Amino acid sequence: MTVSVQLKHAFAGFTLDVAFEAPAGVTALFGRSGSGKTTVINAVSGLLRPDQGRVAVDDLLLFDSATRRNLPVHRRRLGYVFQEARLFPHLSVRQNLLYGRRFAPKGDGVALERVVEMLGIGPLLPRRPGALSGGEKQRVAIGRALLARPRLLLMDEPLAALDEARKAEILPYLERLRDQTDIPILYVSHSMAEVARLATTLVVMEAGRVLRAGPTNALLSAPEAAQGFGLREAGAVIIARIAAQEEDGLTRLETSAGAILLPRVEAPLGSTLRIRIHAHDVILSRTRPQGLSALNILPAVVTEVRLGDGPGALVQLRAGDDLMLARVTRRSAQALDLRAGSDCFAIVKSVSVSRDDIGAAGV
Repeated sequence: MTVSVQLKHAFAGFTLDVAFEAPAGVTALFGRSGSGKTTVINAVSGLLRPDQGRVAVDDLLLFDSATRRNLPVHRRRLGYVFQEARLFPHLSVRQNLLYGRRFAPKGDGVALERVVEMLGIGPLLPRRPGALSGGEKQRVAIGRALLARPRLLLMDEPLAALDEARKAEILPYLERLRDQTDIPILYVSHSMAEVARLATTLVVMEAGRVLRAGPTNALLSAPEAAQGFGLREAGAVIIARIAAQEEDGLTRLETSAGAILLPRVEAPLGSTLRIRIHAHDVILSRTRPQGLSALNILPAVVTEVRLGDGPGALVQLRAGDDLMLARVTRRSAQALDLRAGSDCFAIVKSVSVSRDDIGAAGV
């Protein structure tokens, strides 16, 4: 299922003009506050009627200014999860969930038991929202939206109001949602950590425009895109499989370029993970280094070197099947004679990869 979005809308002092395609999976709308992300999903949902444009989910046309088609909100069959859960306080969790199922097409509902198991909310069913944590409320809100059997799920910064502990609690459930349902998701965020962990497609927005759009791994590893994310956030995602749990508390993972060791990752052997490696945590060497405390040394080939306006440089590498990004000084890039095609070694300290940068890879 593919979502096609073309929108133009003028506000006082701000104009939205975007176009992108969102394939199956999680499409993240990423950008600073005020870039127009929420305006996009409000237009997709029907809460905002844009001046011009076209919105379609596969062959179903939701909005088309050329033909004056504007499907009412209740006929679009879209699920919307806001920053706040917006549960009915006088109803139990079970009753809130069943309220969502009332909007599913007849004979096309989702089993309550499946949603409850996927989101881990079984023990919460008899409670009322006032007795839930922020993360628990959001899981219930997602469940209510799923039980309406939406064509598309819209999520407007669903973790923004949560503290770090609650975010860590709910992220695995969002990964399950991505991997265990066939519902495309438009996910609004200004958190690169969330995007790197969850998104399969990335749409980068600034001042009402789309700067770049494409597969998340490709965009995160592109040197020309790094400035839009912020250099401190620049980094790429690699895929790894858990091969062993070592006795000293480290986890051995196999990547397409070789083995790496990270602090204990609590996941079954054989699990496939997405690992975000920050560009500023990658050190480069033209020869295999000896006598280092860093445990992770991966052979790589330079694919691009992008010199900045200041003293820095971004180096894109291919390590096995994965692309990585390294942030070095211009002086270092010149001293190492780094250029496309150069063989090198990428060095990553085990402790530089945080738990927040590790997530399920999906299927």
